[in-house]
Amino acid sequence: MELLVADIVQRFYMLLWPMIRISAFLLSAPLFSIRAVSVRIRVLLATVLTWMIYPLTDWPAVDPISASGLREVFSQVFIGVLMGMILQVVNASLVVGGQAISASMGLGMANMMDPNMGNVPVISQFLIICSTLIFLGLGGHVLVITMLLESFYLLPIGEVINLQPLISLVIEWSAMIFLGAVLMALPIMVSLLFINIGLGVITRAAPALNIFAVGFPAMILAGVILLSMSMTSIGFRIQWLWRQAFDILSQALGLS
Repeated sequence: MELLVADIVQRFYMLLWPMIRISAFLLSAPLFSIRAVSVRIRVLLATVLTWMIYPLTDWPAVDPISASGLREVFSQVFIGVLMGMILQVVNASLVVGGQAISASMGLGMANMMDPNMGNVPVISQFLIICSTLIFLGLGGHVLVITMLLESFYLLPIGEVINLQPLISLVIEWSAMIFLGAVLMALPIMVSLLFINIGLGVITRAAPALNIFAVGFPAMILAGVILLSMSMTSIGFRIQWLWRQAFDILSQALGLS
């Protein structure tokens, strides 16, 4: 009976390490971390993925209470969260781009309380919904889970991993928050700027015209029209951002 208990404890220690990394990734990944995916679903998904990959490789039996075990816990949590943060950069760029478009249109005060992102403008919420649909259409959920499972071969458990290149890569990739936002919002912002200049000229030519009664509706209407005309290019830009995120994620896994 003692041998049986010892064997069960050893197998539990082996299952613990991959489940820690998978759970940390599911808590930070874009699609799996939303409020609609409850904790029970995430735990069930992490358990299923851990059970699927358990027979594929040999797992080290490290005591999580020891010093090396605590270091390994932090290492696995760091790797899982880091992989999720690389993908979250895309959503962050959409939020920043949507805020810029909303401010240019005059919709800066029309915000929605998103439980995942906080106080997010309506345009940002719309772009995030479009991004989620594009992510699913590209098969990103399958690709991300595949790369997560491959990470156990590229960044094996129990080996000392140099985390400095991973941190440097994520810091460089975080610049895409602002670059992606500018690439999506700049055409609409420039067009609305010219419309603002035209309204300013009209106001100077006819001082009796109430700019607040005419300007705000005109800017909102023009912004909606420009946004609908730009959705094709914005969709391609979102697709490009997801592909870049997948490439960066593969590079991060190759830095072992």
